[in-house]
Amino acid sequence: MAKGEMKIGEVSKPRFEFRTFGQDFDAAHARMARLSGFVPEKVWERESDEIYIMSKTNDINNTKIRDGKMDIKTYVQTVDGLEQWNPLMKGEFPISKEVLVNDVFPAFQVEMPELTKDTYTLEEFLAMIDAHADLQGVKVHKQRYGYMVNDTICEFGNVLINGAKVCTINSESTELEDIKKTMNDVANGMETAENLNYLQVIKRIIGWINKPLAN
Repeated sequence: MAKGEMKIGEVSKPRFEFRTFGQDFDAAHARMARLSGFVPEKVWERESDEIYIMSKTNDINNTKIRDGKMDIKTYVQTVDGLEQWNPLMKGEFPISKEVLVNDVFPAFQVEMPELTKDTYTLEEFLAMIDAHADLQGVKVHKQRYGYMVNDTICEFGNVLINGAKVCTINSESTELEDIKKTMNDVANGMETAENLNYLQVIKRIIGWINKPLAN
C-alpha cells in the first residue's frame, strides 16, 4: 500500500516523532533548511505563547494551552526509539466541569480537586493548577521554522521555557523509515542525540528530573 503524503497542518493518523533539545543545533538547522522541499509561507516562521500543565505523576499525556484552547495528546508507543503520540482531546475555555472530571484531570493522573462550579475560565483553571501540590503551569514561548525533508514534517525552534532558552529540532511522520533517513541526512548531531519530548525537557528544566539536555 502506498504511504500517504505528509502535509503540514493537516490531520493524519498518529505520527511518530524524533525531537531533541539542547543549546546548539545551528549546523543541523542549516542542513535541514538546505534539504527542505517546498513548505507553505505560513509555516516558514511561527511564534506562539503556550502554557504546559506539568504533572509530577504523569509522563504519557501532553497537556498544553494555546490561544485559549486546551490540547491533550497521549503517548501511544515507542518503535525503534521514535515516539508515537495521538490527539486525545481539544477544548476551549470556559471549560465545563464535566470535561475537567472526565478528560482533563484524569490525564494528569493526580487527585481531583473539589469542583464547585459548572464551568471554569482559563484564569480559574490556572488558579486550580497553581494550588495543586502535584501540578505546575509552565510558560513556553516558541519561535519555530518549518521544513519538509524526505516527506517528513520538520522544524527548528528557539524555545523559552519559563524564560530559559533552549533549541529544539525535530522530524515527524507516519513513516518510521522516513524519519530515520531524515535524521541521518541532516546529521550534525541530530542523528545521535537523545529523543526528548516536551514533557521530559520541561521537567528537566524546572528541576523535577535530574538529567541534562542533549547538548
